[in-house]
Amino acid sequence: MFDIDWMSLALPFAYISVLGGSLYTFSTIYRKRKASENANLEPWFPPHLQRNIYLTLLHMEPEAGQEKAPKVPDSVIRAALLRRAVEDIRRIFQIRTSKQALNTLLQRGSVGDDLNQRFLRAEREIQEELKDVMSEANALAPGWGQTIFQSANEIFYNTQLRADLEEIESRAAADKEWWEKKRETIQKEFMKELDQESSTKSSTKGVSDDEGVLVDSGTPAATPSGPSKKKKGKK
Repeated sequence: MFDIDWMSLALPFAYISVLGGSLYTFSTIYRKRKASENANLEPWFPPHLQRNIYLTLLHMEPEAGQEKAPKVPDSVIRAALLRRAVEDIRRIFQIRTSKQALNTLLQRGSVGDDLNQRFLRAEREIQEELKDVMSEANALAPGWGQTIFQSANEIFYNTQLRADLEEIESRAAADKEWWEKKRETIQKEFMKELDQESSTKSSTKGVSDDEGVLVDSGTPAATPSGPSKKKKGKK
């Protein structure tokens, strides 16, 4: 049998153990530091007001002097959950709109990694929020979790359409006033051009009439010479 020199192998094993322990400690400290930095980052979205309202209605506490909390109708809780889903749809739309622009800025180096970390955290939070809403909807009404976001999507786009129409109507009076002023300016400029053309034509006509008068006044002086020559010929 071969004799193993354990003393000569102790040093390499000790080196590998120290190296592995150092790498593990470094990775642990690094992950904790990144987690603390991400936790201290400013959130991408403001506080979720609709979610807070829903949770308040769902877990209402009894008032002072009462043993039981007031019963909230199921229709009110469902409406609150639907409004929460509508807000989630709005945030999803904003994330999809901002993602391409953020990737472009990151490639150019125009923004730092902190902004990207905030965006990634917002994506994770919205995914967890969607799962939570679906589970809450299924708890209130079996199968509602499959259709709640479809209804929320329709409500969101109808709200956006009404907001756009109201904005257009609010700008209609200002746009009409602007167009009236623009039309008056165009009319004044057009009439000014017509006046200039008419004055140019009248001046040109006056010059041509004067030339015609000069030509007519010079022609009779030449006519008497003809008959005088004829009379001399007869003599």
